[in-house]
Amino acid sequence: MMPMKRPVSFALALMALAGTARASGFSLRSGAFRDGGTIAAAQVFNRFGCTGDDVSPALAWSGAPAGTRSYAVTLFDSDARQGKGYWHWIVADIPARVTSLPAGSGSRGGALPRGAVQGIGSGNIHGYQGPCPPVGDPPHHYHLTVYALRVNRLPAAALASYGALRRALARDALASATITGLYGRPAR
Repeated sequence: MMPMKRPVSFALALMALAGTARASGFSLRSGAFRDGGTIAAAQVFNRFGCTGDDVSPALAWSGAPAGTRSYAVTLFDSDARQGKGYWHWIVADIPARVTSLPAGSGSRGGALPRGAVQGIGSGNIHGYQGPCPPVGDPPHHYHLTVYALRVNRLPAAALASYGALRRALARDALASATITGLYGRPAR
């Protein structure tokens, strides 16, 4: 498992970047859930007691700033692990000509655009890992973010640790757009 330091400050940085991106017209949408809405069972993990379909959501974005050369997408649970957070999905090097990902593209057997690469999430899982918070926790906040990047490719080292990923995104992001979905598992 990769180390994760200062996730709260990273979450705040994500929110700041998202606010800047919205002001510039960069936006993200998903047919799977609306901003502030509940994440559907189709996107929920299908292990460790969760019974979803574990299908990455369909995404579309628009309004990227001039100079965008690639995109990255992340799904981050800011409430997991007593507030330390949990990375559910990391995709980088999405070509600038691509402005959407179909449902299932990040799931096992899914097809990402040519050149795009997936990182390993907090559960040491390569690719998409849907929400699966502990039973009885209040609904967790899952921040789905697309970053417009000034580089064609992130350095390979950026996918080697969460700290390196955060630094690369902070350095190379021209803008970002975030939608937040909620998901919880009520106590039985």
